[in-house]
Amino acid sequence: FSVILGVVGRALPAEKRSMGMGIASAAGSFGQFAMLPGTLGLISWLGWSSALLVLGVMVALILPLVGMLKDTPSVSTGVELTLGEALREACSHSGFWLLALGFFVCGFQVVFIGVHLPAYLVDQHLPAKVGTTVLALIGLFNIFGTYTAGWLGGRMSKPRLLTALYLLRAVVIVLFISVPLSQTTAYLFGVAMGLLWLSTVPLTNGTVATLFGVRNLSMLGGIVFLFHQLGAFLGGWLGGLVYDRTGSYDLIWQVSVLLSLLAA
Repeated sequence: FSVILGVVGRALPAEKRSMGMGIASAAGSFGQFAMLPGTLGLISWLGWSSALLVLGVMVALILPLVGMLKDTPSVSTGVELTLGEALREACSHSGFWLLALGFFVCGFQVVFIGVHLPAYLVDQHLPAKVGTTVLALIGLFNIFGTYTAGWLGGRMSKPRLLTALYLLRAVVIVLFISVPLSQTTAYLFGVAMGLLWLSTVPLTNGTVATLFGVRNLSMLGGIVFLFHQLGAFLGGWLGGLVYDRTGSYDLIWQVSVLLSLLAA
């Protein structure tokens, strides 16, 4: 995300930047959704090692497209900071650390759900295929959610939209763990969570660009994304640890709700 959104942010004027980041993020979501069935088919047909080589060849096909990109920043009326100035400004700006904290929560939730939701559903006596379907729904509706978030980010306050997203995540999780669980409620959770899944990405990176300019967007966005990945590690690891110790995911669901409220 950091490199690609940095290129997008530099190439587009401020009024189109959030929308462009939303489109780029949605494209990544569509690729994830579209590639999963084909990748599973390749593994079944060729084995995992050969399938990995095929995917590597597909990635290599991107290189000619990268060569066509022009690293020409859009005209900006703001003052662009140097690398050192941007780092000092970011480290002294409370908004930067608040964005990093919010992205930490995002990473915690998406990896906990992505890794442990199928096991949670099986533990609640639902068929294993339900978990796979829910994750597919999350991937599908994430396309629409991310695009919409980028579109709204160009028209409304991005920090307020982030607040709304994290509050909605808390509401969706509370409803999911409160109502009687069935295939229908699991699928509805997949749809709702998919709309909120990575909608934070264009809004968070767009806010970084607004606060600190686009010259160092990839670096500063990368630092914020580092916190996302730290949260991702903790969500995946802590989910398994708590289940092993207690035999239940209830505590982690509750922690996810509290983290959403904190991020909001």
